[in-house]
Order: sequence, then structure tokens, then C-alpha cells
Amino acid sequence: MGNSDDLKLLFASRYPLVIAEVTDETRFLEIVSSAAAELTLPVWVWTATRGLARTQNDAQYGTKEPGKALEFARDLKDPAVFVFADAGSALEDPLLLRTVKEFAQSNSSGQTLVITAARPVVPPEIKDLAVLWRLIPPTAVELKAMVMRTLNDLKIKQVPVTLNDEGIDELVSSLKGFSMAEAERLVRRAAARDGAIADDDIVFVRDQKAQMLNHSVPLQVMNVEIALDAVGGLDGLKEWLRLRGRAFEPAAKKFGLEPPRGVLITGVPGCGKSLIAKALARTWSLPLAALDVAALYGPYVGESEERLRDALSTTEAMAPIVLWIDEMEKAFATSGKGDGGVSQRILGSFLRWMQERAEGIFVIATSNDVQALPPELLRKGRFDEIFFVDLPGTQERAQIFGIQLAKRSRDPKDFDLDALAAASEAFSGAEIEAAIVAAMYRSYADASALDTQSILNELKATVPLSRTRAEDVGALRTWASTHAVSAGGPSAR
Repeated sequence: MGNSDDLKLLFASRYPLVIAEVTDETRFLEIVSSAAAELTLPVWVWTATRGLARTQNDAQYGTKEPGKALEFARDLKDPAVFVFADAGSALEDPLLLRTVKEFAQSNSSGQTLVITAARPVVPPEIKDLAVLWRLIPPTAVELKAMVMRTLNDLKIKQVPVTLNDEGIDELVSSLKGFSMAEAERLVRRAAARDGAIADDDIVFVRDQKAQMLNHSVPLQVMNVEIALDAVGGLDGLKEWLRLRGRAFEPAAKKFGLEPPRGVLITGVPGCGKSLIAKALARTWSLPLAALDVAALYGPYVGESEERLRDALSTTEAMAPIVLWIDEMEKAFATSGKGDGGVSQRILGSFLRWMQERAEGIFVIATSNDVQALPPELLRKGRFDEIFFVDLPGTQERAQIFGIQLAKRSRDPKDFDLDALAAASEAFSGAEIEAAIVAAMYRSYADASALDTQSILNELKATVPLSRTRAEDVGALRTWASTHAVSAGGPSAR
């Protein structure tokens, strides 16, 4: 829980003790005031600098000490909401903890004590008395109301605003995942940058958002210009993704379709798994966020789980979105016996989130060693489908050569693509690209033109991974024959 209705329900039921996780205090106090006002409940706010007060100017004398403030609140006896801001550390003091516990136990007059902290911990002594409440990020409706207020204020100050309704909606979407204060600062910073709010400010806000998020959570917001058509082969997977992408359209919900939830792509390394993940978001016109699994793990107890929770919470706030988890086995393959059970708890938290997450978050996970993943992660229903990416066939290799040459400002018609495809049997897409790059280096050094023969020479000098690790590739194909769908589709070979 974390919205105004949840809080109003707690106040209405006279819940004695709420421990609230709050990072946006201004918005939280607005929500508290709104919920309490509907129930005609007075709100008192305690801070260490002012003490306990009904308004900014009526702090009660002698209530700066939290214990004294709690005594004052208990003596009032009338129903009310008491917010103790940034008071999580008070629960570490045995005397204050006991005072809080007795306040909650003796609550016969319908008073609710709310203790806020950025990272609250509920002590076992009050676990049965307290409810943990978390302030969720602003909704699109809240953000749009803030954006409209800010834009109107800028207009009054003679700042030109040229965004149309569609542009405003894009601006609101780009602000998802931030607190209200952070979002407003970003809009005003965009205006201050060039003295106006226009379409190019949407790109600016997205770039700023990516930089800010990438420093705060193990989640990297990526700007990708690759589309699915730029990926060679994998026709079956690309067609599946194109069809599922239509389910994000507003008309799809009326039709009765639910948005797709996710896909796991496994296969031979270097065959386009990561490229598909990057291209998908561009094709669906959705933001792409990559979960940095290596950055999840921290040295302190509970830190890893907290990082995962923060990353997933940020992802939810940015929906609709594509969440990419590259080389998933690195995060979830271990047994957890050697790390105090951290990886098992991480896995458990992720599985619960996968099961309960809201619509609009498409998870695309890639894995080079799918057999190292725990069975519960591969259970039917976790992902909409599991695809296997094999080495490209002859036609796919010719297509990949054409794409890679065109990418480097070479006309594919000047090369014998059929000969190159035939010479690159058992090569992955990444190995084909590497051969072209190596041939370009050699051609430049020799002051000669890049041609078919120079690439053939590099192919001949390369031993592909499928031959050096033939047993591993064979085992992967055997597993995929009964557990996955071919990404190449019926026309792959």
C-alpha cells in the first residue's frame, strides 16, 4: 500500500501505529492532510527542530524531545493523527520504543501515530502493533496536474510554452519514477536551459532522468536507436514480438487483450539476444531500463534486497516500460549457501514481483547458460514464452553480412554475400561482425579497399565458438529441443 486511499482507511479504522517509508515529505504531508480532512481528524506534526505543532507557528513548548511529545499527544485523548517526521531512529532507543509501544497499546481514543523514515525498520517488539506503509511515486494524474500548474506559472512569467497536448503527455510520461519535487525541478530546469518549454525539452528531461536514476538505483535507463528490422534473422521471435507489441495499444484493452508480461531468450552466445532486447523498446516506442544485476549485491545485511526493491519500484513507476535483465544467470543461478542466503532471498523477492507486478512492464531476460537458472524461474507463467536463439542459417548469415556492411557505409551489392554466408558456417552474428571489423583494419593498414576476399581471409583465420565449445552448444540445443521455441521460426533454415 502507499496511496491516499490506503492511508485514509488506516485513519478511519483508528489504526494505532503506522511506520511510513517516506522520501518526499512535502507530498506525504499533503496526502496525510487530505486523508485526515475527509475524516475531520486534526493533524499534528512533530520535528526535532520545532517539536509538536498543529500549524507551522503553534509548536507546543517542551515537545522537542520525542518522549515529551508522545506524552503530550497521549494526554490530548481526542482522535487525531500525529506524524513524527524522520523519527525512525527513535525506535532504536529502548525507552522511546517502550513509550511508542504503550501509546499504541493504550489507544482507546482513536489516535494514530505515524512515524516516518527514509529506510524504516520495524522492531520485533512492535511488529504486531504496527503496519508498514510506503509512499509510492506520484501517479500520472498527479504528475500531469503538477506539470500543468508549472507550465501555467511559467507562462505567467512570460516563458514561451509551445508543447501541444500530446507533447505534454510525453513530458508527463518522461517524469515517471520521480518524486513530485524532483519532477517539478526538472521541468523548471528545462525552461531555464533555453528560456522556453518546447518539444526538444522532452528529450532533455529524459536524458536528465537517465543520469539521475543511473546514480541512484541499479537500473540504467537507455536511449537506443536500433529497431528490430536492424537485427538479422530471428524472424520467428521478431514476428512474435511485433504481434505482442500491439497489445499495448489502447484499443487492445477494449478488445480484451492484456499486455504481454515477458520473454526469456537463451541460446548460443553472440547470436543477437542482447541486440533484440535493445531493439524491442525502440520498436514498441517504450523506454528501456537495464537492471544491473552486478550492482544489486551490497556488503550489508538487507542491502541487496533493498536495492532490488528500489529498482523494481522505480520500474513500476515508469510503466509502461521494457525491463531488460542481461545474463540473468549471474543474478539468480547461485544456490545462496555461500552468501548467507542473499541470492535465495533476492530470487524469492524477484519471483513474487514477477507474479504480482502490474500491467505495462515487459521483462525481457537473456541467458547464455539457461540450465544454471533455478527451475522455479522457468516455470510456466513466469514468462509468456522461452525462445532459443541458435546459430544463424545460411540465409540469416547473408542478411547479417548485409546489415553489418551497410552499418559501415558499404553497399552490400558490392560484396558476394552468398560466398560470405557459405564461408561462415557455424559463425555467430557477433563473430561475423568481428570478421568484417578485422578485415577493415587490415584493408586500411594496407591502403586497399574492403572487398569480399579480405573478409573471406578473416573468416578462414577464425575458429568460431561453436567449434571450440561444441559440447556446450550441443547440450544447449538438446535442452532447447524440449523447453523452448525456436527464435528463427519455420523459415530460419
